[in-house]
Order: sequence, then C-alpha cells, then structure tokens
Amino acid sequence: MERVRGFEICKGYENMEVHLPIRKTAHSVAYDLETPEDITIPSIWKTVFTNFSKWLKGEKEFENIKPTMIKTGIKAYFGTDEALFLLNRSSNPGKRGLVLANSVGLIESDYYNNQDNDGNLIFAYYNFFPVDVTLKKFDVVGQAYFQKYLKADNDQATGIRTGGFGSTDAK
Repeated sequence: MERVRGFEICKGYENMEVHLPIRKTAHSVAYDLETPEDITIPSIWKTVFTNFSKWLKGEKEFENIKPTMIKTGIKAYFGTDEALFLLNRSSNPGKRGLVLANSVGLIESDYYNNQDNDGNLIFAYYNFFPVDVTLKKFDVVGQAYFQKYLKADNDQATGIRTGGFGSTDAK
C-alpha cells in the first residue's frame, strides 16, 4: 500500500513510549498529539512582575517573555500539495491558561525529516495563569489536521528548506 499521509516517531524518541496521534471520534477533524514527557509551562506573570520590579528600581535590562516549546516526538509525512496545521485544544485556554504563541502552526511537507530536528512537531505555548502549569506524559498538548492547498497562477517558489522550526525565514 502506498503511503499518502501519516505520523511517525522522531529519531531519539523511539524508546520513550510515544503514542502516534489518533482521532478520538469518527467525526473528529484533527489528530490529538500528546506530550512525550512531563513538562512545566511557567506563568508569564512571574516574568512580568520581575520586569516590573526591575523597572521600579530603575533598571534598564529586562527578561524576555518567551513561549515554552513543547516537542511531541512526532513527525508527519504528507503530499507536496498539502499542509499540516497545529492547533490548540479548545479547552486549554480556560482550563490551563495555555495559548499558542503563533495562533496556528503551519507545517509544510518538506519539514518532514529535516536535518535540524527530524521534523519534530512542536507547540509554542504561553501560560497566562498566575501559576505554573504542568502537563504530564500522555496529556494531549494540541491537535493537528491535514489540508490540501492551492497555488497562485504565477507562483515561482524554488527555495529549499535547510532546517527545522522557523527555518523558512532564516537568512
């Protein structure tokens, strides 16, 4: 049978008991991706209050507020006329305070097996709750769905991916 689209375990995660993504119901659009290990997403308010304290003291150097990058240990293969979208779970903002830093993750077919991270699907989360949030191994961290896309008549793209996460705009 010819492979069309699907998921695989990334290099380095083969012995970590990683589950391939599944759809939970017959009418689910997206596949649930889990965390391969426990991970804590710090509250952004710790950094906000630390920076505010520094500002009150007259300091000029502040800590950057950065999202927590959550690797899934999963990669996806699919056609060159398709994309994979990474989405937050609808319950994450209300139950866990988690919001995706980039709103939607867009994965192109040439991300699969890339030299930087083997195509590891990564979620970038901010935690807006006042306390740190810990996801346990096998908690669903987000969802992914496949989608066909169209090209414009005058499309001239010829570039080649040379890296992983965020590499298409690297100079």
